[in-house]
Amino acid sequence: MSAVARCSLWSLLAAALIALALGFVGVSLKTGLLEFRGADRVVSVKGLAEREVAADLALWPVNFSVSGDSLDRLQSDIETQQGLVRSFLLLKGFTEADIQLSVPKIVDQHANSYGANLPPERYRAEVTVLVRTQDVDAVKAGMQSVGELVKSGVALTQSYEFQPSFIFTQLESIKPEMIADATADARAAADQFARDSGSKVGSIRRATQGYFSINDVDPFTPEVKRIRVVTNIDYSLE
Repeated sequence: MSAVARCSLWSLLAAALIALALGFVGVSLKTGLLEFRGADRVVSVKGLAEREVAADLALWPVNFSVSGDSLDRLQSDIETQQGLVRSFLLLKGFTEADIQLSVPKIVDQHANSYGANLPPERYRAEVTVLVRTQDVDAVKAGMQSVGELVKSGVALTQSYEFQPSFIFTQLESIKPEMIADATADARAAADQFARDSGSKVGSIRRATQGYFSINDVDPFTPEVKRIRVVTNIDYSLE
């Protein structure tokens, strides 16, 4: 065989090997791309669970003010007013264990006043009697009757700081059910997406749980709470 023939043969063999290698690489790339696309078939959905519950703890601060020219007289008036508030609360069905007396906040009104514009009474005290109870209905009823305290001479004060609070304390007992409900809601959304796209929902790829939020059901019903949780779940599609 001549040198020219041998050269041509080697050229043909080299070309064939290169073509075979390129074909193998192409098949590998195609297979890898398909596997990548298959692994990337994911649907991200949110699941929502909501529930309305009744508050099971009430905090009701009954706040009043007392003024006087001497500390002795001021203390005497504080004790008298506290007694009136305590009697009112006991009459409304609360127990001694429900009632807590706070330390009065006393201000010397002449300390930072000068000239002839001094307040008529030197001392002023802010006093709070706190009701802490699980009887939410009793608090609601008592709040409707505070006019009786005013008639008896108690100078009630109103402010944002002394608003009643209604609290739901049993969140831990309903968390598992609400998480299950939110997960089921997310799965339903994933199933719907899969049906629309001609796919099938596979396993969970990733899941995150949002925070539980507790809010009043509306501004006028603080004793009823709306609890809400959102879950974010990624499902694989098959």
